Amino acid sequence: MERKLKFLSKSKIQGCSFLILVMTGTHNQGFDRLIKAADELSKQSKEQVFVQTGNSKITPKNCEWKKFLTPEELEKKIKESSIVITHAGAGSIINCLKNKRKTIVVPREKKFNEHINDHQIDLASALEKEKKVVMCRNMKKLGEKINKAKTLITAKQNNKELIKEIELFLG
Repeated sequence: MERKLKFLSKSKIQGCSFLILVMTGTHNQGFDRLIKAADELSKQSKEQVFVQTGNSKITPKNCEWKKFLTPEELEKKIKESSIVITHAGAGSIINCLKNKRKTIVVPREKKFNEHINDHQIDLASALEKEKKVVMCRNMKKLGEKINKAKTLITAKQNNKELIKEIELFLG
């Protein structure tokens, strides 16, 4: 049973007209939940959406996508984007924050067979508490989270300090 997402007419997103980059990372388990939500986002909105699908079994029908990007391609896409929706991989999050991108983190969850444990939830929660990212675990709320991310202040980051904090968090 397909659930329709109720969000994202152009008028509902603050500051329209931007590229939304969606990154699933390179983990061997797919992230179909995020791909479906991104595809629906692209269908319902007039915003440009680009999805890095990774090892997901499905492919988007309503937006541009590529299975994997080279580091150079990924860096370029991040710089071109206004908002990045990413899995909660530390490297991906660091790259988004380093480039001062408004970032929505969708942690891979064990209950959806997206990862072997729920460590991504812990990292995303910690960074959201510090107001560095917006976390989204419910795909029905992705539109609301995009609007919230638009209000994030992307202050100049001390990258070394941020990386150290994330590494300490991960152990």
